[in-house]
Amino acid sequence: MIGSYVAVGDSFTEGVGDPGPDGAFVGWADRFAVLLADRRPEGDFAYTNLAVRGKLLDQIVADQLPKAVELAPDLISFCAGGNDIIRPGTDPDEVAERFERAVVQLTEAVGTVLVTTGFDTRGVPLLKHLRGKIATYNGHVRAIADRYGCPVLDLWSLKSVQDRRAWDDDRLHLSPEGHTRVALRAGQALGLQVPADPEQPWPALPPRGTLEIRRDDVHWAREYLVPWIGRRLRGESSGDHVTAKGTLSPDDIKMRIASVA
Repeated sequence: MIGSYVAVGDSFTEGVGDPGPDGAFVGWADRFAVLLADRRPEGDFAYTNLAVRGKLLDQIVADQLPKAVELAPDLISFCAGGNDIIRPGTDPDEVAERFERAVVQLTEAVGTVLVTTGFDTRGVPLLKHLRGKIATYNGHVRAIADRYGCPVLDLWSLKSVQDRRAWDDDRLHLSPEGHTRVALRAGQALGLQVPADPEQPWPALPPRGTLEIRRDDVHWAREYLVPWIGRRLRGESSGDHVTAKGTLSPDDIKMRIASVA
């Protein structure tokens, strides 16, 4: 019975792509916290989300891990290294070595450390050429998890997120439904009974024509790809002026989810 949970990571764990009624993001970790809180007596669960979009592994380790360790929760989810892997010239073996040092630090201080693999990016236009690099890093993450007894939130094997409806318009972050499916998979990773199957098939969609696909691609490039490239060229991060959500009430999360459902 997990009584406290801290989420550590980048935009994926912050919940980018899953906006609440006020525009602030919800995301899989917040939704997962609700699943955990529902198994406790009312008011007997503590949750903190320290994740900030755009952060690299070393930034997460420096800024978030000390706070997470200080809170000493029953469970920490640690998802980091993805932004390092997608940068040109990075070595997944070297990133994994730094990831392992962080896992050692966490496992010495808290009860359970849930680690996360990367997604299979074969359907993501901007990232599909990095599929082999991500798979290499995932292999390291699974090996590290074995060495330190960490449960694994395996996103590579989550086939339902290969559907385009699992992704936000930017094609880099999950949609609300995508985040929901990841939260359910996280519950399964801990051996919990979850209220729905994360691999539940999507409803059929009518086929899209070539013109519609091309129009969507042009819109995506103008609205998302060009600004993303611009930030890279300027050395900027989407999280430069963002602060972590911090301590959240599961009841408040439920209300925010319900208001946009």
